[in-house]
Amino acid sequence: MAKVRLYATAVCPYCVRAEQLLRARGASEIEKVRVDLQAERREEMVRLTGRRTVPQIFIGAQHIGGYDDLAALDRAGGLVPLLQAAQD
Repeated sequence: MAKVRLYATAVCPYCVRAEQLLRARGASEIEKVRVDLQAERREEMVRLTGRRTVPQIFIGAQHIGGYDDLAALDRAGGLVPLLQAAQD
């Protein structure tokens, strides 16, 4: 499976849901970046995504977006193939 990076905070229910969905679809390696603990990582997230809200999800080098974007990708049948393809 692909490497997944999840920018999150401790008290974000959508972050928890995103991680649960990713794990349910087979993502075992999730780098969880706690932007509430590391201000420089929040700045990195904003620079990379242009967004200030969490979660922000990357699969491989591809920015997926937030939880709603991830769930929409899954409903469209695109999440599992992306997770599998990004491992190559």
